[in-house]
Amino acid sequence: MGTFEFKLPDIGEGVVEGEIVEWHVATGDKVTEDQPLVDMMTDKATVMIPSSVNGTVTELAGVPGDMIPVGSTLIVLTVDGEGSEEEEKTVEEVEGHPEKSEVVVDAENKGDRESPPAPVTRSASRGIRASPAVRRRATKAGIDLTQITGTGPAGRITQDDLDAIESGEEPKGEQEAPAPQTKREKGADGTTEIPVIGLRRKIAEQMMHSVSTIPHFSYFEEIDVTELEQMRQEMNLARTSEQPKLTYLPFIMMALDKAFTDLPQCNAHHLQEEGKVVRFEAVHLGIATQTERGLYVPVVNDVGTRDIWGNMTEMRRVTDAARNNTASVEELTGSTFTITSLGRDGGLGATPIINAPEVGILGVHKANERAVVKDGGIHVRRIMNVSSSWDHSVVDGYDGAMLIQRLKSLLEEPTTIFS
Repeated sequence: MGTFEFKLPDIGEGVVEGEIVEWHVATGDKVTEDQPLVDMMTDKATVMIPSSVNGTVTELAGVPGDMIPVGSTLIVLTVDGEGSEEEEKTVEEVEGHPEKSEVVVDAENKGDRESPPAPVTRSASRGIRASPAVRRRATKAGIDLTQITGTGPAGRITQDDLDAIESGEEPKGEQEAPAPQTKREKGADGTTEIPVIGLRRKIAEQMMHSVSTIPHFSYFEEIDVTELEQMRQEMNLARTSEQPKLTYLPFIMMALDKAFTDLPQCNAHHLQEEGKVVRFEAVHLGIATQTERGLYVPVVNDVGTRDIWGNMTEMRRVTDAARNNTASVEELTGSTFTITSLGRDGGLGATPIINAPEVGILGVHKANERAVVKDGGIHVRRIMNVSSSWDHSVVDGYDGAMLIQRLKSLLEEPTTIFS
């Protein structure tokens, strides 16, 4: 028997430490190769780290919320043989589950840019989710891992998958057990202490940064969406089986894309430390999405390049990915403006916090029928409230108000959205 020291691998460019979010094992547990050990969070992503050996856990480096430097011992296992330190691994060789992260803009580019910098792409082989041992075995056996759909956690390719391929059988995936909840310490007085760690900590840090560095001002408006509702229903009745059912959001997205043409200063990033504002021609809309793990903001890129069906499909795809914890870093970064909506629970108004470094955010509230005065008479109309917040250091009150008024005009005469 020997001792195997599992060290925290390099889990991202420039990352020097990670926060323990959740252990999937405990001291005394027997683990197998590819079994999930721990979720670690960095400034860029939350990463599920699997074991590369079979063994028994004898020591854990810390508890959820502790910071562990890259290269430090994360977990100690007893293994057959003499034991050794773990071989070096990089981020491509562990399971990545990106959480919300900040948008990074190239500081060297002094001019306006059409869209945020393109993310670094990896080759197909580097993007495969498999341990080094699985990769070596596949290479020796002449198995192309890019053609295999892994049955391990988050699609990871396991030794069992290779066994199935070599035997000519279909890989049999295992149901992934629900992640255990963060431990809550209950006091004698009936109180419960919940550690603020992981995604919840990152959300708190982002919100504190936004409210402490951005002078917010808010603007509210009522929008008559009676005609929009009629158009939405008619389009849904006429849609094909391949087209998704439309909600209000894709109409709002396309109306924003058009409104930003007249007010480009509202589709921008304020880079405070660099003392500049970067305006974007392309519109990349973040869609605030509540999940079981907290708030994510997946992004619908290049809204102006799709029709309404395409934008609805893409919005559904990225929000589903966020809820299922399968969204990539690229799908969670790069927004130029954010929409937050609670749908039927949207209330009458709110003061949404700006998703820095963006300069504005739109809050969409529920639409319902109200009695309104129109053309000298009282009529029943469908009214939707919207709230907006703006970075007053770079967006004048007039500009924020004009953007909302332009949005109102487009939504109240919805045919103009498509003209």
